[in-house]
Amino acid sequence: MNSNFETQEEIQVESANDTAFVLMLFNDDVNTFDHVIESLVEICDHDVTQAEQCAYIVHTKGKCDVKRGSIEKLEKMCVRLLDRKLSAKIEK
Repeated sequence: MNSNFETQEEIQVESANDTAFVLMLFNDDVNTFDHVIESLVEICDHDVTQAEQCAYIVHTKGKCDVKRGSIEKLEKMCVRLLDRKLSAKIEK
């Protein structure tokens, strides 16, 4: 057997690890809808409609998962959201 080929199980595990983490955004009484939407577009690569929907969910439900991915990818986004004074954290 050639070791250059990954088994289907290995591929599935890698795929699952790529989306095993969730970047959560939480509601606050400080930031405006516009600030949240602009931040999601710039940092999380959302389109405007997706960012608006996430902002509305955060406002009404208190939180929203705004991005799924690897811990490495989400950590950078989370730090940038926190730098903009948004309340965010990564969950498994």
